[in-house]
Amino acid sequence: MVNTHDHKQLLIGQVAVVTGGSRGIGRAIALALAAEGASVAVVARSEEQLAETTMLIREMGGEAIAIVGDVSDRQAVVQMAKQVVQQLGPVDILVNNAGRHYALGPLWLVDPDEWLKDVEGNLFSTFLCMHAIMPGMIERRQGRIINISSGAGNLPRPHSTAYTSSKAAVTRLTESAAISARPYDISIFAIHPGSVRTAMADYLVNSEEANKWVPEFRTIYDETEIPAERVGELVVFLASGKADLLTGRFLNVYDDIQELVRQAAAIQQQDLYTLRLRQ
Repeated sequence: MVNTHDHKQLLIGQVAVVTGGSRGIGRAIALALAAEGASVAVVARSEEQLAETTMLIREMGGEAIAIVGDVSDRQAVVQMAKQVVQQLGPVDILVNNAGRHYALGPLWLVDPDEWLKDVEGNLFSTFLCMHAIMPGMIERRQGRIINISSGAGNLPRPHSTAYTSSKAAVTRLTESAAISARPYDISIFAIHPGSVRTAMADYLVNSEEANKWVPEFRTIYDETEIPAERVGELVVFLASGKADLLTGRFLNVYDDIQELVRQAAAIQQQDLYTLRLRQ
C-alpha cells in the first residue's frame, strides 16, 4: 500500500491527462489524481462513461474535462493535446492507460486486423500521446509520464502475441524516452497495474475465445486480483515526484514503491527493473 498523503494535496495546480479514463483502471487513476488536487482531462471513446468519470471528479470538488477521441488516431491526439492546454493549461502529468487485449490465439490463426488494433491501442497510442504532449513538457522543463505496461510483456504468451509484444515495446519505449528526456527534468515510468477486474479483464476471464486460448487468465485473476484504487495510489506517488530517481524503470503495483525509492542507487547500479537479454 502506498501512503500518498503528507497532510496536504500533492498535485495542486497541476494538469493531468489520463487516456482510457472513462472506466476501470483509468477512472480510478483520474479520481486519485483529482483527489490530490490535479485538474484532469479524461480521454476515451465513450462519451457516456467519460461523463460519469468527470461527474465523480466534480462531485469531490475537483476540476475535470472530458475529451472524446481515439488515441490511436494521430489527428485526434494532436487535437486532444491542444484542447487540454486551451481549457486547463500546460500538461504536467500524462498517464497512458488506454489499451486493448482482444487478439487471441496462435499467431497464424489470429485476424491480422485485430492483431494490429491491439498493437495500435497499446503501443502506437502511447507514442502518439507522448509525441504530442512532451514538447510542452520539454519547453517548460518539467513533467511526468506514466505508461501502463504489463508483466505480460516480460514473458512469452503464445496465444497473446499482439498484447505481449506491444506491452514489451511500451516498456522499452519508456526507458528509451526517459533517457532522452532526463536532461529536461522529465521522468517517465512504465508500470504493471496488476490483476484488476475491468471490462477487458472480464473478456479475458469469461469469453468463449479467452477460455479456449488463454484459460490461465482465470486463475491469475482469482489468485492476484487487486482493486483499481491501488493503481491510482501508485500513479499519484509517481506523479508527485517522489520516485524520480526511478525514471525509465518498469515498476510493479505489487511492489513496495517507497522501498524501491530507498534502493534507487542500487537499482541503477545493478540495472534492475528493466528489460534485458540474459547472456
